[in-house]
Amino acid sequence: MSLHSVKAFFAEHAPDIEVIVTPTSSATVTLAAEAHGVEPAQIAKTICLRVGDRALLVVARGDARIDNRKSRDAFGGKPRMLDAEQVAELTGHPVGGVCPFGLATPLPVYCDVSLRAYDEVVPAAGATNAAVRIGVERMAQLVGAQWCDICQDLVDRQEAEAAE
Repeated sequence: MSLHSVKAFFAEHAPDIEVIVTPTSSATVTLAAEAHGVEPAQIAKTICLRVGDRALLVVARGDARIDNRKSRDAFGGKPRMLDAEQVAELTGHPVGGVCPFGLATPLPVYCDVSLRAYDEVVPAAGATNAAVRIGVERMAQLVGAQWCDICQDLVDRQEAEAAE
């Protein structure tokens, strides 16, 4: 059903975009990067969060980490990741295939500015072995996303990791 809903979404809203189904799993950033021949950062991962009683999706580059302070400031409360069952129920997609397309429940979508490092990204497409190649701005437009800045700055994160 999930892959079907994503294909239906693209058939209606962007028929020029092909859903790519691979013979191997692309359920993690590393596996997806290998399956699609891109660097891990170019994978657009979708994270399902709850802030208070509100659920939302954040799409960020594959190597990004959410910054707690920035996300609290942006969303007005502490975001918590949903468990796999909650994610599947809200999105209609299994973990590893979660994307902002063809959702079972309308959810607000936020795209982190980290994605803008690339012209094209590779988000999942509703299954653990499906994805699309899509322009960053087009993806945000298609899903009605708002732009946000909630991920750790890559330079600051690298410096912090080096100090550990």
